[in-house]
Parts: sequence; C-alpha cells; structure tokens
Amino acid sequence: MTYLFIHLIHIFSVFIYGGFLITDNLILMRMKNTLSTEKYTEVRKYFALFTKQLVPKALVVIVISGAYLITVNFGTIENNSLSNFQIVLSIKAFLGGWLGLRGVLQVFFGIQPLVFTSHRFPFILVVTIIFLSQLMFAA
Repeated sequence: MTYLFIHLIHIFSVFIYGGFLITDNLILMRMKNTLSTEKYTEVRKYFALFTKQLVPKALVVIVISGAYLITVNFGTIENNSLSNFQIVLSIKAFLGGWLGLRGVLQVFFGIQPLVFTSHRFPFILVVTIIFLSQLMFAA
C-alpha cells in the first residue's frame, strides 16, 4: 500500500512538472508570435508568479519519491551484470536526478544552470524519461 501511495504521488508530481514544461514550451512560446512584447512579458510574469510556488516543490517530490521507487524496483544484480530493465531504469534515474538537482540548485539556491538556460532541454529530458519509463517494461 505504501508503494502504491508513493507511486501515485510521484506520477501526480510528474504531471505538474511536465504540464508546466508543456505549457511553457508549446503554448507560451507560441504566444510570443501573436502578442505584443508588453503583453507577452505580462503573461510570462503571471505564469511565473503562479507556477513558482508549486512546480519546484513538485520537482523535489519527484526526486524523493523516485529515489524510493528505484530502491524498490531495481532488484538484485545477477551474474555480475544488469538486466535490460535495470539499465534503462538507471538511465532514467540519472536523467531525473540530474534534472532534479539542476532545478533545486536553481530555484532554492539561486545557482543558474550552466548547461541550459531555457525550459526546452528539461522538456526534452522529461519526454525522454517518460519514453524510458515505458521502454523499461518492454526491455
């Protein structure tokens, strides 16, 4: 029952963070082409104001719940080699951990990312992690 509860919290938090990235990358960036610069700046300001309270916390919940889920799902290493499931899960955990670390450093400590400054790369990482989540059960 604990696993199911944490898994649902994890998925719900991914929806919050992923929804933020989808909105930012697929909707707000397109608004730049149709709105005036002043109006677009105002829309971005309100979007940032409303998401700043929830999205970083959702990212922290994703990382913490993901760390728990990986300890439950990883299993044992047999024959001194990882299974395909364990390899894909490890890649997914690395990408998620890196994304989480980057977000925590930026939002809570004010350290600006060196690798990417827009939300396009995190969006690509989230989509990749979602595909890996589906692939790891087929591998």
